[in-house]
Amino acid sequence: MHLSLKSLRRTLNKPIGGVLKNRVIVIILAVLTVAFFFGMISSCNSAMRQKALRDKEMAARLQLEEKMNKFSQERSALEEKVKAKEKEVEEAKAALEESRKNLVQEQLAVQGSKDDLQKGN
Repeated sequence: MHLSLKSLRRTLNKPIGGVLKNRVIVIILAVLTVAFFFGMISSCNSAMRQKALRDKEMAARLQLEEKMNKFSQERSALEEKVKAKEKEVEEAKAALEESRKNLVQEQLAVQGSKDDLQKGN
């Protein structure tokens, strides 16, 4: 308590200009503290907005990547189907050609039988 009385006496014995000077310094420091505080809040708010934008962009990228993977899988499946259909077409062509050959042979056999019948008559 003795020290606080001494400091109080010193403060009261100081000239008024010195007390005002201290108050001005305290006010300036308070204003700077408030300014830095609002600057820090603004910076944090900006960082949160940037993080939200980055997260949104990453989600969009992942969604697009998933779509691309899905399309490439669908494309592969369709290419497999096309190959299978092409193989079926080739097999059908071969069967058609075989049928044509058989038809020509049968027509020749029928024509030969007709010729034999006409010769016999």
